[in-house]
Amino acid sequence: MPRVALGVSGGIAAYKACELTRLLVRRGYDVIPLLTPGAERFVTAETFRALARAGDRGPYPHLERADLLVIAPATANTIAKLAHGLADNLVVEAALAHAGPILVAPAMNVRMWEHPATQANVRMLRGRGVELVGPVTGELAEGEWGIGRMAEPETIFARCEALLEPRSGVLHGKRVVVSAGGTREPLDSVRFLANRSSGRMGVALAEEARRRGAEVTLLAANLAVPAPAGVDVVETPSAADVEREALARADADVLIMAAAVADYRPATALAHKRPRDSQPWNVELRPTPDVLRALGERHRNGQVVVGFAAEDSPDGLVRARDKLERKKADLIVYNDVGRQDAGFDVADNEVVLVTASGERAVPRAPKSEVAAAVLDEVTRLLEERDGRRIA
Repeated sequence: MPRVALGVSGGIAAYKACELTRLLVRRGYDVIPLLTPGAERFVTAETFRALARAGDRGPYPHLERADLLVIAPATANTIAKLAHGLADNLVVEAALAHAGPILVAPAMNVRMWEHPATQANVRMLRGRGVELVGPVTGELAEGEWGIGRMAEPETIFARCEALLEPRSGVLHGKRVVVSAGGTREPLDSVRFLANRSSGRMGVALAEEARRRGAEVTLLAANLAVPAPAGVDVVETPSAADVEREALARADADVLIMAAAVADYRPATALAHKRPRDSQPWNVELRPTPDVLRALGERHRNGQVVVGFAAEDSPDGLVRARDKLERKKADLIVYNDVGRQDAGFDVADNEVVLVTASGERAVPRAPKSEVAAAVLDEVTRLLEERDGRRIA
C-alpha cells in the first residue's frame, strides 16, 4: 500500500485538505497527516487523524518513510521555508527527511504569489524536481480576484495517482520527444527574429511525460523557464536546429511539437552587426522547413504525432482542423494566442484538442494541468492504436 505524507500549512484552504485526505484513503493509500501550528488554527489534527483512520504514529511522524509528500495548501511562508531548507515545523522537517517525489499545492493572495521573492522560491523548488499543482485563478478568500486559489482536491489527487503509479501508465517506457520555446532566426551577429513563446507549455508537457514513466527528450529553443529534471535536453535555438534534431528522432513513440518554430528566416544573415544609419533596412524572408509536416510524412504505425496551432484570428479553429489533415498529425492543440490571460508567456492556457474523431475543449488552467489533459489524449490515441493492432 503506497504511503502518502500529507502536509497542511496555515490558510483558509486547509479545509480542502480534508477532502484530499478522504480521496487518498478511499483509493487505499496510507495517509500520514502533518500539520503546521498555523494549519491547526483552521482544522484540528484530530480531524485529519480521523479522516486518515490513523492511530498514534509515535513522536516522529515526519520521519516515517513515505512514497510521496504532498503539501496542500502550501502558503508563501511554507514555500519559502521549503526553498531555503528551514525546518521549524513538522511539514518542512518532513520535506528535508523525505527521499521521494514532492507535490506542492500553493494557496495565497495573488499579490503574494506574483511577488518576485515567491516566484524565485518557486523556481528553486522546480529546479530541485518539486512539482507544483496550481495555483488557479478565481475569487480569493479576501475577496480579490486572481491567481492564488489552491487547486481543487480532485486535481491534486489525480496528480498524486500519477506520481504514485506511473509504471502502470501507457507512456511508461515510451520514447517521447517534446519541442519547447521559440526559435531565433539571426539577422546579423546580435539581432534576430523571434516570438513571445517562453517554453512553459512544452516544459510542462515534458515534465508530465517524464512523470508518467516516459523516456523524454526535450528540444529546447531559447527557454525562458528551467527545463525539468530527469529529461534529456538538446538545445535547438533555430528552426534549422529543431528540424535536424526532430528528424533525427522521428522514430520516437510520441512526437510533441510544442515549440513556436519560425515560419520565416532572413534570406541572408550578416556575419557582423549592421551599424545603425538613416537608411531603411529591407530584409528578405524565406520560409523555413515545415518540421511538423516532415514528421507527419514519416509517420509510422503506432506512433502519435502532436502539433500546436497558435492562432489569433476568428477562424483559428478552422485552421487548426485543416492543419491536422495537411500535416498528417494525430492531434492538434489549438490555442488563441491573441488573449492576454492565456497562451504565450503566461502561466495559464486554454486549448482545444483537435483529432480526427472530434474536438475537446480544455478550460483555462495552469499549464501543468493542460499538459496532463494533452497527454491523456495522447494516451487514448496510443491505446486506440494498440487495440487496432491486437484486433
